[in-house]
Amino acid sequence: MTSLLNHITFDCRDAYELAKFWGLVTGRPLADDDHPGDPEAYIAMPSGPGLLFVQVPDEKAVKNRVHLDLRPDTTRDAEVERLVGVGAKLVDDQRRPDGTGWVVLADPEGNEFCVERSSAERAAQRTAQQVAQQAAQS
Repeated sequence: MTSLLNHITFDCRDAYELAKFWGLVTGRPLADDDHPGDPEAYIAMPSGPGLLFVQVPDEKAVKNRVHLDLRPDTTRDAEVERLVGVGAKLVDDQRRPDGTGWVVLADPEGNEFCVERSSAERAAQRTAQQVAQQAAQS
């Protein structure tokens, strides 16, 4: 027997507002029946688990034990800039001079998440490494 991962759930103070932020992050709409003041809000994803936001009375007190890692369809740096522009806050910058690394951001309620390099950035670095190895062997 196994279980299917159905949702990733965020406890939050304002389910609708936090879901709006994550809707901007993912480019996905909130469910049609979600409205300001609702105690829950939901974002369906094209594949995999959806994002569920549930209002709770508690404030976030410590670092997340689980977080999301995002791989943008643009560059990592452009995505970090976009997300900060829509309300994310920079928490930790782990970008390295060679282009590797990630950036830790927090959503408007303080939930940390990471922005990694895009698939294109990863592929470009692999190609550059292969070219360098071939040149070293010649």
